[in-house]
Amino acid sequence: MIAVIQRVSSANVEVNDKPSGSINVGLLVLLGVYKNDNEQDAEFLTNKIINFRIFPDDNSNMNLSIRDIQGSILVVSQFTICADWKKGRRPSFNNVAKPEKGEKLYEYFIKKIIENKIPVETGIFGEMMNVNLINSGPVTFVLDSNE
Repeated sequence: MIAVIQRVSSANVEVNDKPSGSINVGLLVLLGVYKNDNEQDAEFLTNKIINFRIFPDDNSNMNLSIRDIQGSILVVSQFTICADWKKGRRPSFNNVAKPEKGEKLYEYFIKKIIENKIPVETGIFGEMMNVNLINSGPVTFVLDSNE
């Protein structure tokens, strides 16, 4: 499972020009699921993300987590970040989970965040979405449960 996480001042997602999810200060998480991923991958990423100290403290050091700042998380499914782009000029999606499995693990990931009492907003799995964000910093990390 792979997540591109961006520290944001605000972010929102629209589906068919209608709002789906919106947050103020927090994290935008673009989440991709590989075909070999399982619930342990979702749990690993959840724990890493909610405890990842990437928000500034009073001395402007990255020392606070999403929990510490009482921020929110916007989760958007994005299978394209699982693409294999090393050969040729067109990405291969052979390593991406089938939609049923991808959606199940996407929902499980969200459930784990909610269980940790962090406010979560979402896009709609499998839909074309427009994502808007103000990246704070900018601060962006790629977390892969397989690495």
